[in-house]
This record gives sequence, structure tokens and C-alpha cells, in this order.
Amino acid sequence: MRPDGTKVKNLTPVMQALPYVMPKRFDAQNWANDYVDEELVRAYIRKKRREGRTVTHMSLLVAAYYKAALENPKVNYFVMNRKIYKRNHFCFSFVILKTRADGTPDETSLKVFLQPEDDIFTISRKIHAEIEKNENAAHNNSTDRFVNVAFAIPGLARFVFWLAYHLDQHGLLPRKIIDLSPFHTSLFITNLASINTRFIFHHCYEFGTTSVFVCMGKPVPDPAAPEGSRRKLMPLGVVMDERIATGIEYSRFFAAFERYLKNPEVLESRLDGQAVPAPAGV
Repeated sequence: MRPDGTKVKNLTPVMQALPYVMPKRFDAQNWANDYVDEELVRAYIRKKRREGRTVTHMSLLVAAYYKAALENPKVNYFVMNRKIYKRNHFCFSFVILKTRADGTPDETSLKVFLQPEDDIFTISRKIHAEIEKNENAAHNNSTDRFVNVAFAIPGLARFVFWLAYHLDQHGLLPRKIIDLSPFHTSLFITNLASINTRFIFHHCYEFGTTSVFVCMGKPVPDPAAPEGSRRKLMPLGVVMDERIATGIEYSRFFAAFERYLKNPEVLESRLDGQAVPAPAGV
């Protein structure tokens, strides 16, 4: 048993065979693109801002994704060493830009863990807190410090990453390393719209356990909008590991994902759909 997941049993013969037919994550990558109604999203964000609440494009997408994943848990599976595992938590990774003291841009990867009782507002606060903690140019998070140490001695980095890769293959990588690794994640998401760039199909890393990568691109005109309309859509580039779920299971997941993006108000309560317990004595 791995520290981040449990081996899935009672798989169909086809699902058991897929990691052998496609042993590498890049063998099993499927690409899909989708579009988000940018006008609807912006209207919702403005409405929440008037109410004194902060919601961003990323927090909205993550909340919709997580709620859909809670209902379709196989998208939170991962493949390691030709075995399929059920992840025992949900987290997502993303990259932020920082500026060095000399003015040159720098990047750092962050990871946020979510709980079934989260909603879009708690997710927004978690993202903001993580960004605020790491946006200081002089600050290095645990991941940055680990990498800096690995590259401090010539030849050490090659050994460190070779060792980490092989320990991970056999379920021996310590939980502490898995927790700080942005590549061991339920979802990797990037917002290229924030740097005014078109969406791409970003590969899922072979190192780690990333099974789905979502890229948000800069909004584009809606081709179905009436002539003269400035209505826009935000394109999404999605890359997924086909070994963790069947086509129908992915289809159901993305149908739920799109449904929640079109109706973001449902993300304002617990994402697992459970009622909030009444205070004692009520």
C-alpha cells in the first residue's frame, strides 16, 4: 500500500491490461478541448465581489472539477508501475509567477489539498493563502528548497531524482516527499489566460501521479454569438490518462463538470452535497 493511495481490485480484464499495453503515461494521453462561457463566469465573479466575496476563474474551475470528481471518483485514480490506485485524498497543483530581485520572472509550483466539506469560497481562500505565502520573491517554499538542495552538489540531482522515481515505482517514496511534490497530484491546472496566451494541451508528467492536466487559455470570440456581439468563451485544453477510467466514465465526469460551470451557485455549499450539521441543542 502506498502512502497516497490503495491498489484497486476487481478491475475488468480490459482495465487491468491497459497499464501493460500502455506502460507510460505519455502512451495513454488523450486530448480534448472544451469552452467555458466567459460572460457567465465574469458575471458570477462580479456578483460575488459586490457581496464582498472573492472568486476567481481558477477557484471556480477547481470547485466544479472537484464536485464532479466526488461524484465520479475514478478521475482521481492514478497508475504507478502498471497498477491502478485509488488516491486517498484530493489535491491540485498550479504554477505562479514571481519576480526576482533583478526583475527577471521566476516560477514556483504550489499544491493545495481539498476536503469534501469545502465549497467555492473556502477553495478561493486556500488558493489566495497559498499564493500570498509564496509570491514574495525572497520566499522559497518546501518544493523550491528541496530542488535547490538537490542541485547544490554536482551530480546529486541526477541521483536524487533517480532514487525518488524508483522508490515511487515501488510505493516506497515517503509521504513527506509526495506531499511537497507538485507532480503527485489529482489535477494540474494552469491559467495561460493570466499571461494573455492561448490554451495548449499540456502533457501529464511521467514522474509522479498526475492523471489530468487542464489548461485555461485567453478568451476567444464565441463563433455562435450574433453578429456584432462581443460574447467570449474561455477555451480549455484537457489531457487525461485513459487508463484510469473508461470512456463512459470520463463522459459522465465531464458532463457534471460542465453542468457545474454553467450553474456556479451550486458550488457555494459543501461540494460533497452533505448538509451542514445543525449546532448542538438546535
